[in-house]
Amino acid sequence: MDRPALGDLEAFLAIVSHRSFRKAADELGLSPSSLSHMMRALEKRMGVRLINRTTRSVAPTEAGERLAARLGPALSGLDQALETVDAWRGGPSGTLRINTNEHAARRLLKEIVPTFLSRYPDMALDLVSDGRFIDIVADGFDAGIRLRESVPQDMIAVPFGGTTRFLAIASPSYLERRGVPKVPDDLLGHDCIRLRLPSGKLYRWEFEKHGEEVAIDVPGALMLDHIGLMAEAAAGGLGIAYVHELVAAPFLASGALVAVLSDWCPEIDGLCLFYPGHRHVPAGLKAFIELLREHDRRGKLG
Repeated sequence: MDRPALGDLEAFLAIVSHRSFRKAADELGLSPSSLSHMMRALEKRMGVRLINRTTRSVAPTEAGERLAARLGPALSGLDQALETVDAWRGGPSGTLRINTNEHAARRLLKEIVPTFLSRYPDMALDLVSDGRFIDIVADGFDAGIRLRESVPQDMIAVPFGGTTRFLAIASPSYLERRGVPKVPDDLLGHDCIRLRLPSGKLYRWEFEKHGEEVAIDVPGALMLDHIGLMAEAAAGGLGIAYVHELVAAPFLASGALVAVLSDWCPEIDGLCLFYPGHRHVPAGLKAFIELLREHDRRGKLG
């Protein structure tokens, strides 16, 4: 049997990981038809079917499963071997793909990203901030960044930036007109600016005080899918919004908005970078994690 090309084996692993020719092709920068041709050639060279294809699904055969199980660690070991030359070459190289949301991306762009790209000139950073909760492995990302409560339990989480909290906010004119809510249940008598999550569901506002937890399905005629727009709408007197404190901060500082129910808005665990523990951690991701920790130690992300 002729030895398969390394690129063909990497393409095979991508298909097995994604269970999709289209997603694997996107990750590899190929067309689905080219990838399909590569797999047919690989199967012909090896003399055995590796992948079962139907109109609805893609899955490895038993032979494909066994090959993938041995091939994954082998290619990971090869990556590690190649990374041993980084110290002589001057540092990590390649592209680091991170999925996050707009809020976290803005924080990273202030200090982390400029330092990372300056320190590691052979690295490129692909920062996707569409806000969707996705499977970072299936979608070809090296890592994700979300609030700690949203990190999947099977991932390794690296906290950074300290604690955070969400605030209920409204304009002074609205509160003068409608009154100030004293407890979360008072929101049921107010106009609230509601958040539609990427899943399509409406977010229930969550409060806590002295161990008492309350989740309110608030009323409101205005629904938005962007917390920055929610803060702007609240500043325009359209109702009460519930947003991250960093989004609210400039409006609070200018007096365009004031916080309500502050004693019901406790601090929560902040942002985490997360990645799968069963995979080899690329040198670029290791460098990015160390930079997050370095900035935390200096207090720059508080």
